[in-house]
Amino acid sequence: MHRTPDIRDCLLEWVRRQTAPEAAAWVEGQCTALAEGAPPRVLFLDFSGALRRTGKAQLHLRPEDLARADRLRPAWNPAGWTTDQAARIALVLSWPFADADAYVATLDQIFQSADLGELVALYQALPVLPHPAAHVRRCAEGVRTNMTDVFKAIVHGNPYPCEHLDEAAWNQMVLKALFVGVELHPVHGLDARKNPALAKMLMDYAAERWAANRAVSPELWRCVGPFADDAALAAMGKVLAEGEPAERHAVVLALRNSPGEGAKALLARHRVGLPPGCDWAHLSPAATAPQ
Repeated sequence: MHRTPDIRDCLLEWVRRQTAPEAAAWVEGQCTALAEGAPPRVLFLDFSGALRRTGKAQLHLRPEDLARADRLRPAWNPAGWTTDQAARIALVLSWPFADADAYVATLDQIFQSADLGELVALYQALPVLPHPAAHVRRCAEGVRTNMTDVFKAIVHGNPYPCEHLDEAAWNQMVLKALFVGVELHPVHGLDARKNPALAKMLMDYAAERWAANRAVSPELWRCVGPFADDAALAAMGKVLAEGEPAERHAVVLALRNSPGEGAKALLARHRVGLPPGCDWAHLSPAATAPQ
């Protein structure tokens, strides 16, 4: 259950802590006005104008702030949010939300007129918006975007897709992340949502990349290992024999999560060791890119 007023107050406290007193007073005053029945145009103007009032400094959140966020909304991780984003979402959470249809209709208007920065704020706020089930279509639409910053706002550190997207939409999101070079390791719930259909899609994608003499992200294997069939095991064996170090390390991690005897046999045959502390974050595109 969402604790919308408490989440809004949390955001307001962070804004108050990091902005000038007059900026914080403006945000709090407008939140009060919206909660008391100000017309929609006030919300639209305030949402658009928040950046000019608060600036866009990154929020300095302490461990206790992040723990509080998780208590208010499990798996909500606002690390990386900025002052304008916190202010904008506090405003959105101040808008009366008892009528789900009316609330979503108002949000739709904000989405339709939002610029890039505003879209990032809205999409990363999906997990804390009231009426979560009403935003599934909006989330699915967002993962089809060509705007990388918006796509990352949905897929990185955001529990909403894992909790609400169906398998087909989830699988397409993961595949697109690989296709556009967005890291997988910050995707919330990636291991929980792995499935055989996704593994097959990723192997088909890998085959297309190899046929075009193009590299495959080491992170791909994370979603393949638990469901590796004979064809996947053959491909993984080839990577173990011929791949770059990061690729081989990724395959080892994946095979260690595969329950089949074929995976155990591959590991025994190749005996590729892992560097100390090696995990999926160390095998992401950013971590393995040439310096």
